[in-house]
Amino acid sequence: MNSLKLRHSLLLILTAFIWGVAFVAQSSGGDACGPYTFNCIRSFIGSLVLIPVIFFLNKGKGKSDKTERKLLIIGGICCGLALSLASNLQQLGLYLGASAGKAGFLTACYILIVPILGLFLKKKCGINIWIGVCLSLAGLYLLCAKGSSGFNLADLLLLLCAFIFSLHILIIDYFSLLVDGVKMSCIQFFVCGITSAVPMFIFDMKHSITGIFQWIPPLMTVDVWIPILYAGIFSCGVAYTLQIIGQKGLNPTVASLLMSLESVFSVIAGWIILGQSMGSRELAGCGLIFVAIILAQLPAPNFKKYKN
Repeated sequence: MNSLKLRHSLLLILTAFIWGVAFVAQSSGGDACGPYTFNCIRSFIGSLVLIPVIFFLNKGKGKSDKTERKLLIIGGICCGLALSLASNLQQLGLYLGASAGKAGFLTACYILIVPILGLFLKKKCGINIWIGVCLSLAGLYLLCAKGSSGFNLADLLLLLCAFIFSLHILIIDYFSLLVDGVKMSCIQFFVCGITSAVPMFIFDMKHSITGIFQWIPPLMTVDVWIPILYAGIFSCGVAYTLQIIGQKGLNPTVASLLMSLESVFSVIAGWIILGQSMGSRELAGCGLIFVAIILAQLPAPNFKKYKN
């Protein structure tokens, strides 16, 4: 692996770490103010945080041409719509009764969907990556799907969420080589914030004046804003931007495997911060995912050289 790919891989591992720790913030913040309110506000915060970063990084640079600006806007809108739809489908699946563990496993099925979709885009994977995908899925099942059984509407929504997250990864894979990643991330969150306001009004505000007055008081407490600010600044502003930068030049399937470490870090964060236990099942799941990540980073064997 060359130094550039190694650096991008480390950026995606850092992304997964931030998302994993953010699980604690999302759990408490979403319960306190409403899941769609949490998504909406943190997305706008993520967008606002990146504005001074963009100004600093582009200081002294010339203006981009019309074609680049057009691609940037298209990429940002596409990423924002995909992110909004996926994250809100996930919240709706949880709202309809899916357990957090089952939701985590079904959402993480994007690691299998990405290489399948990639085949249609002529993005082939070596045998080591396919083995890594299978190992990672097995690990995620051990890690997340404890005591989960049956299949219902909530599960179908979560699988659809995984499919949209797969599209999000492939959209980033395409546009990250063409436009400025930080600018695209800023537009992405702005779009996500606007579109998340719709389910926020319907579900969290109960689409009524009375509901709005009931919605306001929880937002007046410090306990709500600490997780919102963490998720907005770090999970959105930092991590999703690192995802866009880190994915540049990497096989999207390898990128999805690296980002699936989010589940491992979320379990570790729950263990350290919330005092949640980790049994042999969870440890085995973490081990399988780590093996899958390492296997995916190794050079694929070249079977042609063994032919006569």
